[in-house]
Amino acid sequence: MSEQLDKIYNPGEVEDRLYAEWVEKGYFTPSPDPNKEPFTIVIPPPNVTGQLHMGHAMDETLQDILIRYKRMAGYAALWVPGTDHAGIATQIKVEEALRKEEGLTRYDLGREAFTERVWDWKHKYGERIINQLKKLGSSCDWSRERFTMDENLSKAVKEVFVTLYEKGLIYQGERIINWCPSCITALSDAEVEYAEQNGCFWHIRYPVKDSDESFVIATTRPETLLGDTAVAVHPEDERYTHLVGKTLILPLVGREIPVVADAYVDKEFGTGAVKITPAHDPNDFEVGARHGLPIIKVLDDSAKVNENGGKYQGLDRYEARRQIVKDLEEGGFLVKTEDHAHNVGQCYRCGTTVEPITSKQWFVKMGPLAEKALEVVKDGTIQFVPDRFSKTYINWMENVHDWCISRQLWWGHRIPAFYCDACGETTVSREDITKCPKCGGTVHQDEDVLDTWFSSALWPFSTLGWPEKTADLDYFYPTSVLVTGYDIIFFWVARMIFSAMEHMKKEPFHHVLIHGLVRDSQGRKMSKSLGNGVDPLEVIKKYGADALRFTLVTGNSPGNDTRYSDERVEASRNFANKIWNASRFVLMNLTVTERKLPEAAELKLEDKWILHRYNQVVKAVTDNLDRFELGIAVSKLYDFIWDEFCDWYIELIKPRLYDEDCPSNKAAQYTLSYVLSGALELLHPFMPFITEEIWQKLPHVGESIVIADWPKFNEALDFPAEAADMEAIMAALKAVRNQRSEMNIPPSKKATVYIKTEKPEVFSQGTSFFEKLASAQEAIIADGSFVPPANAVSCVVDGAQIFMPLDDLVDKEKEMARLAKEKENLLAEIKRVEGKLSNPGFVNKAPAQVVEEERKKETKYREMLEKVLENIKMYS
Repeated sequence: MSEQLDKIYNPGEVEDRLYAEWVEKGYFTPSPDPNKEPFTIVIPPPNVTGQLHMGHAMDETLQDILIRYKRMAGYAALWVPGTDHAGIATQIKVEEALRKEEGLTRYDLGREAFTERVWDWKHKYGERIINQLKKLGSSCDWSRERFTMDENLSKAVKEVFVTLYEKGLIYQGERIINWCPSCITALSDAEVEYAEQNGCFWHIRYPVKDSDESFVIATTRPETLLGDTAVAVHPEDERYTHLVGKTLILPLVGREIPVVADAYVDKEFGTGAVKITPAHDPNDFEVGARHGLPIIKVLDDSAKVNENGGKYQGLDRYEARRQIVKDLEEGGFLVKTEDHAHNVGQCYRCGTTVEPITSKQWFVKMGPLAEKALEVVKDGTIQFVPDRFSKTYINWMENVHDWCISRQLWWGHRIPAFYCDACGETTVSREDITKCPKCGGTVHQDEDVLDTWFSSALWPFSTLGWPEKTADLDYFYPTSVLVTGYDIIFFWVARMIFSAMEHMKKEPFHHVLIHGLVRDSQGRKMSKSLGNGVDPLEVIKKYGADALRFTLVTGNSPGNDTRYSDERVEASRNFANKIWNASRFVLMNLTVTERKLPEAAELKLEDKWILHRYNQVVKAVTDNLDRFELGIAVSKLYDFIWDEFCDWYIELIKPRLYDEDCPSNKAAQYTLSYVLSGALELLHPFMPFITEEIWQKLPHVGESIVIADWPKFNEALDFPAEAADMEAIMAALKAVRNQRSEMNIPPSKKATVYIKTEKPEVFSQGTSFFEKLASAQEAIIADGSFVPPANAVSCVVDGAQIFMPLDDLVDKEKEMARLAKEKENLLAEIKRVEGKLSNPGFVNKAPAQVVEEERKKETKYREMLEKVLENIKMYS
């Protein structure tokens, strides 16, 4: 007899033990192998100080399914793990801790000491999310774990910065950038999220100098009026042609500003005249550049009015707005105020409204880099799954702006630019320098760090050793598939593609598998503010990692959001228990010790049916996985294992298993063991722990399911005719069971079953099943001349009509009495519900949900009454 399973599956004990064994035996650590095809995934690196959330859990589950599948399919499957230094996010966490615990700011410590504190934080918390990934069962190669500020990755960052600078693709310039006054740093366009806010349009009168005329300008940001350096009109707007070149007096400030003509202005919108504030609006900046207008910055880094704001200096931008509007009104300059809802940019990290300001920053020139990055998606070299996201990518890339890459932070890759204190020379260098190469004077390094996404953009090749020419880079690059959410296509995916095309001259991956968000059961995004977030570690503790993984992939389709609920995880846990209990039964009845198939001649009809179905599932699941249809694959496995294998096949062969003298006992055992082992192998990528624990107890080949061969379609197991016969018999069994259930006939009440059919050769193979599985006294195959008993109940299936004598099934008098009582009860319930629903007081005042429930009850009771009346008629 085989080694037995415990009575109850304990995921907590099994998962930790198995994972440690897998890591110790090096199953996740491939080497370049010329005899194998590589399959590589690089993990989207979570923030080093982060904590596993449900989005991570889904992301890593999808990747692990693919990597485990390919590992079993014979590939050298590498999953590179790692974490991101996450500039703003990490610095904010450490600054908060400093403030709360010690009452200090980063400036109190100074740059070097503060950076050391961040490294301490990284060493303390950085392993947390890695350990959490392990709890999920992630089969990453931990020997190749990377961090975006590792020495080699930092070397890659410097190499890319210097190379792009030398090509003229990185430059420093005074430009309008997005500025977060809370994080005190620049943001790229992709780091700005837009949300609708209620605001106002303030219509302000700008007087023309030495004239009774004036312009009326509408603005949503009256505080920027302090930095106005012109008013612009369209050159073809006849209303203002005579005023172009004239001078206006800036309200409250008194500064003289010109009227300029520029085609940027939409003459149909508003009054057709717009205020131009080059320091605080990207479009105004361009207009200002065309007309040589001065740039007057009126807000500081904290969004307070600076020294250019006169009496408003020191006021927060919103307080300044209130005061300026008040002063405009008192001065007779405010014409009217209108409510206005508009989209406002917010910092993706902290939600603060972003301020467009002019600032000297470092930029990547995107035009030349975008060309190749567009080409490889348009020509199909890189394919998005689903394809609709390629349109999102192409649209963004065709309209991309230069990328602001400098950040006013202390944590991150410091920009490798050095400024001479003597001659002002700027030197960009791969190595740190102390002397100016031009004059020999002392130098100081740029204070800013690079955008976090600058290093993340190099992740597919920097993690494999670039800029060095390593064996890993040569063998495992380009990677195979990137699995990520649709929310970071612009942040990360686009930047990896153009970076790889520029520096590797080859695409970073072949496929981009896009998944959606994990939402709550009501379809809401999980968030702290809603209090609906779920800790995956708590779910794993309660239900096991396999149950969580199975839940996250069930119903999952590329690009679409998925909903999480405890009920769904419970259903997944129930599936795990179903597999465990079925496997436990198998092992208790297994005496064979090797995994093999019986000779075809030894196979019974039900054996050929289950082997045929298993063979079809192997083919379908493999095809689904190759097409990234993970949700469809797991649904097919669920149906096969639960319905066909557990509920049908095991029940069909129990008589053969229990009878050791049965000639086909061994054939049943071998088939049972073969199909169960194969089904576990197919399920392993989805539920790695329970499948390994059971597989090890079954007759098997190899030391672990992790490195077992992936099941392959086998033409020798193709039995379409036999499978069709068995399914006809199963349909008849279901029909008999359903008929008995509807008539409330207990299994103990046996009846003769007559099967009238033109296919006696088919149904005669299943007569014993009717006796075991359909409570038949005996099953009799009848030909076309058969005349059924006068009072028989019947059901029809494809190829047969089945009869059961009523006298065999029920005591008519008792059943009529029972039905009369049930009819009386149902009529009373219908009357009660009708009374409620005909009462306007109830219908109008009760909650809609309560009223709807009553309507559903009425429908249900009427359906039940209809069945009762049918049965009364039948027995009359």
